[in-house]
Amino acid sequence: LPSLELTAAATPGEAVANADIICTATTSKNPVFPGNKLKKGTHINAVGAFTPDMQEIGEDVLLKTAKVVVDSVDAAMGEAGDLLIPMGKGLFSPEDIYGEIGEVCGGTKKGRETADEITLFKTVGLSVQDMAVAIRVLKKARGLGLGKEFDFWA
Repeated sequence: LPSLELTAAATPGEAVANADIICTATTSKNPVFPGNKLKKGTHINAVGAFTPDMQEIGEDVLLKTAKVVVDSVDAAMGEAGDLLIPMGKGLFSPEDIYGEIGEVCGGTKKGRETADEITLFKTVGLSVQDMAVAIRVLKKARGLGLGKEFDFWA
């Protein structure tokens, strides 16, 4: 395995300043890093902040983002404080959502189109995604002869 060097950042801005990919997974009610520290070409996966009053991604980040992609527009409009709070301030609208991840993965919408685009994937989580991963893991485990199967109802 390759070795990794881990370095603690003194500030959130320092932590994201040179990042190619940022993943947030918090229950914060306040943005966790400043948008003015993002470099061109950064991609953000925002997987926390799954209620209307949570906001780990600030308006300053949204305003720098070329494409905002969500798992489901309907789910995001009901749960994603990262989008709902800026909408309440008139800084973002549902029309600013570029599309859903299925559209990008399926090729009906383009993903990143230039190396400088800052992109954001905001997910609130969908049970169908959990099931798809679980089925894939189960098939892989069966193929490798790993684990033990049992009947939950027995």
